[in-house]
Amino acid sequence: MLAALRGPHAPFAQGRGSVLRYHPEVCPFVALPDTVTADTWPALAALLGPGGAGVVPGLSGPPPAGWEVLMRLPGVQMVDAGMRAEPDGEAVRLGPADVPEMLALVERARPGPFLARTVELGTYLGIRRAGTLVAMAGERMRPPGWTELSAVCTDARFRGGGLGARLVRAVAAGVRARGEEAFLHAAASNTGAVRLYAALGFVTRQRIEFVALRAPGR
Repeated sequence: MLAALRGPHAPFAQGRGSVLRYHPEVCPFVALPDTVTADTWPALAALLGPGGAGVVPGLSGPPPAGWEVLMRLPGVQMVDAGMRAEPDGEAVRLGPADVPEMLALVERARPGPFLARTVELGTYLGIRRAGTLVAMAGERMRPPGWTELSAVCTDARFRGGGLGARLVRAVAAGVRARGEEAFLHAAASNTGAVRLYAALGFVTRQRIEFVALRAPGR
């Protein structure tokens, strides 16, 4: 994630010392340096502010005294290993004007973090039924050469029809057209999603834990 915030997503980055995070209206993720030192945690506390919270992907070991662990979510990171990526004629490009509808779909489908400005991170595609947004998928983190597929979700009333798979293939087609490779994350407990991504052509690269922390001083 540091590579994304120092590279393609630098316009969204906020930093203190060796710690970077996405603007809090864009994404809740925080990136620590590869080697955590005694200066890392004070820098993170200053960046988040007293009582501020953020999600640290891949945090190893417990935080220092005074920090509150709000969540530990075991996950898997999967990479495209030959998926059939292709545009979808029914998919429409989503933008800032669609954010209220996107947030409403996220509230119903619960795919993971999606905030008011997340749509600015990359291409988001959706499918509508009778004018209502019922499925979407898009791009989130972009370390050089890679793009993360994210916010893959379908309204419960329309699941089972392959809408999510179609959108994943369509977003991935755009990623490949830029000469990049697609990857994604899923909760390890969401075995249905992991099976779907494996069936599409993704393979597990590594297991990763997402840790939500609250800074001291609340």
